[in-house]
Amino acid sequence: MRNEIYEKVLDFKRRFPSTISWRLKAHSNLAAELINKDEEILYAFAAQKTPNSSNIFSTFVCVLTDKRIVLVQKRVLYGYFYYSITPDMFNDLTLRMGLIWGKAIIDTVKEQVYLTNLSRGALQEIETVLSKYMIQKKRELEMGDSSDKKMVKQMEKDLKDISKNGEN
Repeated sequence: MRNEIYEKVLDFKRRFPSTISWRLKAHSNLAAELINKDEEILYAFAAQKTPNSSNIFSTFVCVLTDKRIVLVQKRVLYGYFYYSITPDMFNDLTLRMGLIWGKAIIDTVKEQVYLTNLSRGALQEIETVLSKYMIQKKRELEMGDSSDKKMVKQMEKDLKDISKNGEN
């Protein structure tokens, strides 16, 4: 799992090189440790988790699993930051396009999570992935359990394809 997250983040970084991110291997390794063994990794990317676009030293690795969204940052000397967003906590997604970089804002029940300094081209892919993911997960919550397993598997396959090849 350790290399899987790092490879997905590197694939994202190759497709969108102007996204500002640092220490991807350390963040990815920590994310692999914190994700449960029964979770399947669907998509991963890197962004700055801060409302202020001028702060370029708050890189987080964001991982979508089949159960939740995990945001992880390994601190330089010791410790880490860890956030988990479950589908029941997700409210809305907002995108903001700037002159050079974009911003994705995930609105949760408790707070707004700002993911900044994203490449302009990455915004559309992140919107597609997060929207598909959250629509499916909200549908599962409303129905109780996943009644249409074929639809769930197709959504997971689509997200893995986007993670590997980009959105085309």
